[in-house]
Amino acid sequence: MGYLNNTTVTVDAILTKKGRELLAKGASSFNITQFALADDEIDYDLWNQSHPLGDDKMGTVIENLPITEAVPDETQSMKYKLITLSEGTKAIPYIESNISSLVILQSGGDITATTPAQITIQLKQWSSTSNAGPITITENPGGYTWTLLDSTYFDVIGVAPAQFTPLPMSGKSKTWNTTTDIVPRLQLTIGTQSWLPSTLNGKSTKLIITNTRYGSRFVIPISYVADLP
Repeated sequence: MGYLNNTTVTVDAILTKKGRELLAKGASSFNITQFALADDEIDYDLWNQSHPLGDDKMGTVIENLPITEAVPDETQSMKYKLITLSEGTKAIPYIESNISSLVILQSGGDITATTPAQITIQLKQWSSTSNAGPITITENPGGYTWTLLDSTYFDVIGVAPAQFTPLPMSGKSKTWNTTTDIVPRLQLTIGTQSWLPSTLNGKSTKLIITNTRYGSRFVIPISYVADLP
């Protein structure tokens, strides 16, 4: 969903297949009970505190940025959702992972990722107490959405304690949801072992982890390298 332009409040909306089915049943079946807002199009670096025309013009460039049309691909739209935090909150929660990037290396015919790499994450926030550093959010941290952008050569295996719910595929991307408050863990492995190294070499994708409560995001690049003699 998106505004058609900046001068009107006309809304451009795209219904999913399920949404069209409900709409066809009549207005009583099509009831919007939840919605989310995002500011993907906004570049806050364009805020100009030294604008020569004064305070009223500091955000002029931002206010005139073009607004994107509705995009039905959830991996490409609403990446930066607006959230509500408690009054007095000074820092937005962020995701921390034990792995920042993953390279799957084949050397001498052996794939080093035969035992899938395990990713652990934590939701953290800088403490409001001076010099206390970041703290782990353990109370109502919310769930997570895990999106593998291209599952042609790679796949994801969920392991305890996280419980993964697969969502419908969008093109080559796969998405899973987890609502558990326990720290989620993932295992990554190549989707198939049957590809020749020359086919897999240089292939890459990304795993996008999003916290559904705070909108925090973490992106892990995944690549395959054949290092054969």
